[in-house]
Amino acid sequence: MAQPTDNRPRSGLRPRLLDAFCCQGGAGMGYHQAGFDVTGVDKDAQPRYPLAFYQADAIEFIGEFGAGFDFIHASPPCQHDSDCQRIQSNTHPDLIGPTREALNATGRPWVMENVRGAAAKLHSPVMLCGTMLGLKTYRHRYLETGGGFALTQPEHPAHTVPQAKMGRPVPPGHFGQYVGNFSGVQQARDVLGVAWMNRDGIRECIPPAYAEWIGRTYLGSREALGVAA
Repeated sequence: MAQPTDNRPRSGLRPRLLDAFCCQGGAGMGYHQAGFDVTGVDKDAQPRYPLAFYQADAIEFIGEFGAGFDFIHASPPCQHDSDCQRIQSNTHPDLIGPTREALNATGRPWVMENVRGAAAKLHSPVMLCGTMLGLKTYRHRYLETGGGFALTQPEHPAHTVPQAKMGRPVPPGHFGQYVGNFSGVQQARDVLGVAWMNRDGIRECIPPAYAEWIGRTYLGSREALGVAA
């Protein structure tokens, strides 16, 4: 496994964040926008990832290098618990438990993100919806926190805008569901704020706005405790 360069906490600089299971970088870009120095790791090559990247097993990487980061975001693959994969009778490994174990072993604050189907496996999760952050999509994602960091559940606005059927073109006046083999890649890029992604990245990502909100919440908690960012 390749070792990150200068993998140490650094006083007075941008806090260092590990974006584990990073895919094409929806979370990583959000944390970057919040003020973090982001490093992504994924078992697959990610040529579209817009920040520093290492190709490696994410759980092993967390175990070996995670303690050297200020904060860790992990998005273990959601296929095991996604509606699309269940419909297609596809099977995938469940990595939530092993990821949690690796995160806790680092002693660092962390967030683990996943889809609605995995919510029951997450400990006291907070749910984010695009409408909470001004996005024209619902795309619910569930967040477990640990390592001394916690999130407060934001108010959830009512879903007053109709939603297109899963993977289908988006009619006027509707929100899209950008999953599966959906149409309207450019529309999805514009709505989610992921101009660099292709369809594969879009259907798995969290919008950067979600991670930016998490990151700013974490940085605000550090400031409240008098910890230098």
